[in-house]
Amino acid sequence: MIKKSIILDKMIKKIAKNQIFVLIILAVLAIFFPIFVDNNYYLGIAIMFFIYSILTLSLNLVTGYVGFTLLGQAAFFGLGAYVAAILGTRFQVDFIIGCIAASLFAAIFGAMLALPTLRIRGRYFAIVTLGFSEIMRMIELNWMEMTRGPQGISRIPGILIFGKEFDSYRFKYYVGLVLLIFALYIINSILNSKHGRAVRAIKDDDLAAGAIGVNVYKYTVIIFSISAGIAGMAGAYYAHYMSFIDPNAFNFEQSILILSMAIFGGLGSLPGSILGALALTILPEALRFLSDYRQIIYGLILVLIVIFKPSGVMGKINFERIRSIANMEKEDLNVESNS
Repeated sequence: MIKKSIILDKMIKKIAKNQIFVLIILAVLAIFFPIFVDNNYYLGIAIMFFIYSILTLSLNLVTGYVGFTLLGQAAFFGLGAYVAAILGTRFQVDFIIGCIAASLFAAIFGAMLALPTLRIRGRYFAIVTLGFSEIMRMIELNWMEMTRGPQGISRIPGILIFGKEFDSYRFKYYVGLVLLIFALYIINSILNSKHGRAVRAIKDDDLAAGAIGVNVYKYTVIIFSISAGIAGMAGAYYAHYMSFIDPNAFNFEQSILILSMAIFGGLGSLPGSILGALALTILPEALRFLSDYRQIIYGLILVLIVIFKPSGVMGKINFERIRSIANMEKEDLNVESNS
């Protein structure tokens, strides 16, 4: 039994090392990408990938790790975008300050939504978040003095830092990369702390978690608020990248797209969130030449993933499979020692 657990430990460590190695390779490629690909079209796709990666990570924090299905992440995305756009156009606020303000506003609204609704579970909670998202969109459509309604907010400055505007695609690309790494760091730090263990316990069995002293309500409100804040940060970045926003950019379809990315990559998987965002950002562009058939093929791929890989492309590691391999390794070791 001791040998078996040692082998299992070694295999899990090997998987972790491989994942770290892959992440390092991807980080190096991401850093040098704009140097070798000096094309605004491809840089624009990469920027949208960063935005959707941050949004998918934020959603996965609640849906994948706590177990609440969100159908309104676009609301916090839009809230962050409008806060940053208003501050940028009316007060010429620096990007960093606007980004912090957008995150704080979204986090506060996330907590305000969570406080009365987190006692609801399953489809009812999903419906509440969908309703909240539609309410936010109606406010964006009708509050003409602040949001300019369906006309949207235009002439949003590029990324202002100490009063100087940086509007090149390359600069915006690197800002997006930094924000993605920051979001990954925050979420990973939470999940690997004692608070992360409490969060996982809530998903597995909230009643049992409460019985052993975990404050289920407090933790879920905090996680929901952090998730909303990260989505708000993505919204601020989106507003300064696009230079124009309107309510249609933050509709129900946007929430479904973010959820689809999380499901595609694997709920409860941070690398899966990034892979899902990458696949569903690139796929529509790759299928653009198919014109009318593009959406059909796109939908078919999603359906096939759900049918044949319901846990996502990079869902949770199958430890039962690892244990079976560990048993085989143990038998091989026994054969070698006997011979």
